Amino acid sequence: MNTLFALPTQLSLSYSIHPQTSLGAVHLGAANLEWLAGFYCNILGLRLHSQQGAVMTLGAGEPFLVLHGDTGLRPRPRGVTGLYHFALLVPNRFELKRLLLRLMEARYPLQGGSDHLVSEAIYLADPEGNGIEVYHDRARETWRAADGSLRMSADPLDVEGILGEAGDSRPAGPGFAPSTRLGHVHLTVSRLDEAEEFYCGLLGFEPMMRMGGSALFVSAGGYHHHIGLNTWEGVGAPPPPRGSTGLSEFTILLPDRVEVDRLAERLRIANYPLIQGLDGVRLQDPSGNGILLASQ
Repeated sequence: MNTLFALPTQLSLSYSIHPQTSLGAVHLGAANLEWLAGFYCNILGLRLHSQQGAVMTLGAGEPFLVLHGDTGLRPRPRGVTGLYHFALLVPNRFELKRLLLRLMEARYPLQGGSDHLVSEAIYLADPEGNGIEVYHDRARETWRAADGSLRMSADPLDVEGILGEAGDSRPAGPGFAPSTRLGHVHLTVSRLDEAEEFYCGLLGFEPMMRMGGSALFVSAGGYHHHIGLNTWEGVGAPPPPRGSTGLSEFTILLPDRVEVDRLAERLRIANYPLIQGLDGVRLQDPSGNGILLASQ
């Protein structure tokens, strides 16, 4: 988008995206497809679901990561919008332990770990610099304080506790639990108020938590967040140059085609640019991040 986005006055402000909305596949442009796929399968522990030419689809029980190989791509530079990280949600703390052991065995570097109160997470990046979070959620009834507000933090991760977690006898080798899925995405945006107007005012996500004036977390159905938004690369950051590696689009999954059409009609009323396709509706947020609206 080349102009600042503002919510049209004729749209209803009471619109909410369907509470059963979730996230689907993240699509990444890969300059070295075989190298990147080797990391995701042999070190991180995803499995290859399918390959068609230079397009590889990876995941656990279900696919959730699509790599598009193109040797002409150049690394995404600093100071632009795009993917901050995508986050894989594992079913329990023991699965986080299994991943930590795999990474330790491979001597693959971590970027850090955090106890977010609602979840425990570890952070790393793939060989082309795409950020990855792997986390498990704590019980939903523990997420809120006595006054009903969402309790989130960035406390130090209890690595020793995770490594001491008891579980079944599965080895630390490759392989995520089949129920592992894409839990959320975190995006770098140009302007936070503009992003909030788009994701909350237009698409209908609920703002859940702010981090000063530089980050916002939004969700559907009361989840702690499906989408994180930040301006840590600088307010007014431009989109990456055409032909950069990294995020090409991420998928917002609505419960059925009726809900996709309902949201698409809202976008049309707002005169927001979109492309209708057989697999869903494509658009870009005001910062140039690609989105596919599809049905579950």
